[in-house]
Amino acid sequence: MTTAALLVPALALDALFGEPKWLWSRLPHPAVLMGRVIKQLDDQLNHGHHRKAKGIAAMVGLVLFAGWLGWALSLAGPIVEILVAAILLAQRSLCEHVEAVADGLRRDLAEGRTAVSMIVSRDTGKMTGPQVSRSAIESAAENFSDGIIAPAFWFLIGGLPGLLIYKFANTADSMIGYKTPRHRHFGWAAARFDDLLNLIPARLSAVLIAIVGGQLRNWGDIAADARQHRSPNAGWPEAAMARAIHVALAGPRSYDGRMQSFPWVNPDGAKSSDAHSIKRAVRTLWLAWGLGLILTVAIALLF
Repeated sequence: MTTAALLVPALALDALFGEPKWLWSRLPHPAVLMGRVIKQLDDQLNHGHHRKAKGIAAMVGLVLFAGWLGWALSLAGPIVEILVAAILLAQRSLCEHVEAVADGLRRDLAEGRTAVSMIVSRDTGKMTGPQVSRSAIESAAENFSDGIIAPAFWFLIGGLPGLLIYKFANTADSMIGYKTPRHRHFGWAAARFDDLLNLIPARLSAVLIAIVGGQLRNWGDIAADARQHRSPNAGWPEAAMARAIHVALAGPRSYDGRMQSFPWVNPDGAKSSDAHSIKRAVRTLWLAWGLGLILTVAIALLF
């Protein structure tokens, strides 16, 4: 079977079942296991001299291990490939976490802050309602690329080896790719490799969102906003989402107790986002996911 033919049922299984609590309350999730491997490398190598070189070596080792593991799992046959791919996709889980912010915000601002603190790294304790909403929408757009389109793309390109290489790299970036004193040098390779792997998927995610949001005609504006983002990739799906649901995203926010100024994405959009805005974003994600599924089916039929 082609990778496209395997990806179609994997996407469907993830959309239907998401992350079953009964399973992952008994077994460690693969993402958790990846995190343990990366933490062990961090603990053992991230000290002394030549930290950047050590970080590069760690990433090379992770890529080789992930590629080998994916190849070994693929030998078990198409059923295993489909199940592993479904487990490592996150459409339903993403939408559930983002919708939880909308549901919490409708009940009480404090509940909204608590819910959004589960999916963003910025300070949430003093957020206003619109700030909670914007944070949830930005996370939804960025993670649509990181959690669904990018892993699906690399599975299409390289099967399970491609998918696992991407997931290990993305997990490493989320753990050691920050420019903190501890990880500035050791995490350099993880951050740069993740940027490279997300280069095409981030823009593909933006295209899918722009199409279903009727905003492809405004691609020039989307691209202009995306290039202002501090990340070379995250700004693309965020800029597309902002226009798809007619809101302004980004703007000032607080990290570690310090307010930082970020340029507005779609500055002419509504700055008073609310729970309804979050729901519109989730609906847009499902429409974009559906378009991606249709394209995957087309590829499977053609090839």
